[in-house]
Amino acid sequence: MINDVPTSLGPGRLTVSEAADPRAVVWLGHGAGGGIGAADLTALAEHLPAHGFTVARYEQPWRVAGKKIAPRPAALDVGWREAAPAVADLANGLPLVVGGRSAGARVACRTADDLGAAAVLCLAFPLHPPGRPEASRLAELLTPTVPALVLQGDRDTFGTASDIEREIGEHKSVRVVPVPGADHSMKVLASSPLKARDVAALVTTSVTEFLSEVFA
Repeated sequence: MINDVPTSLGPGRLTVSEAADPRAVVWLGHGAGGGIGAADLTALAEHLPAHGFTVARYEQPWRVAGKKIAPRPAALDVGWREAAPAVADLANGLPLVVGGRSAGARVACRTADDLGAAAVLCLAFPLHPPGRPEASRLAELLTPTVPALVLQGDRDTFGTASDIEREIGEHKSVRVVPVPGADHSMKVLASSPLKARDVAALVTTSVTEFLSEVFA
């Protein structure tokens, strides 16, 4: 199911993969360099409905308009927040999980508490710009007061799983799952310990287990 969502920045778009008997709605945003067809987002949309979670992947207005460069974070937040009523209608009283990959994960973290989310999913959270570890975005990652799951490659130039684990320290509300051999796009080398299908399996299994715990 695909629905256009009006916002002050132009229409956004929800692509919904429905669960037959949903326990919650998982609302996912895309990154600044790609859309909702990213491999990890697609894998979750294909996998989670069978486990009772409806997945709504959201295309930001700039992406729907065919632009190639994402706007500043404040505009991304506007495009996300203004789609919230449509997502609430979809959820129809069910709990909401927010998340996304890269820039979409940042948006989810910044807005999770305001939107009443029960949990946050971060795929390839961009802890810092490449080569600039001093410009940490840790404060954004720690903004939600609800449980958060981060799936992070150990070749990610925006911050590896080890980098995130070191920075969050004892912050127990954030769980980090390393993805061996994966870069920021969750792509692996031919010599990596995991193949593309293994990465997809790790992402979907980790997210399913996390959500099952949250909604136990």
